[in-house]
Amino acid sequence: MNYWLVKSEPFEYSYDDLVKDGKTMWEGVRNYAARLHLRGMKKGDLVLFYHSRKGLEVVGIAKVITEAYPDPTAEKGDWSVVDLVPYKAFTKAVPLTDIKATPELADIPLVRIGRLSVMPLEAKAFKKILKMGETEV
Repeated sequence: MNYWLVKSEPFEYSYDDLVKDGKTMWEGVRNYAARLHLRGMKKGDLVLFYHSRKGLEVVGIAKVITEAYPDPTAEKGDWSVVDLVPYKAFTKAVPLTDIKATPELADIPLVRIGRLSVMPLEAKAFKKILKMGETEV
């Protein structure tokens, strides 16, 4: 299993929206590195859901249910989407300030490459963030 983190502005699409919808197509990614990461997602992978711009915190876990396929919202170019379902809300949201203050997480893409919207996480980083959020899978 692989682990990932996706970012969404909560006023555009929040984790609560994902829970309400039950499923979403993760579309609109227009960055080549993020596209590569989307294409690396496999069915069953777990994905941390991060609220960007407002909140700046990890709030839940989603699960990949459909691997990459062409983004139907793309007017031009070779872009991809995956389908996600909610898996589990965090017991306690994990703020970016806490993540940045944790030495074991200093090298994760969320800290190093802040603008990237889809990123891989090593298992140990994923588990550390879960622990910080008082959440188990």
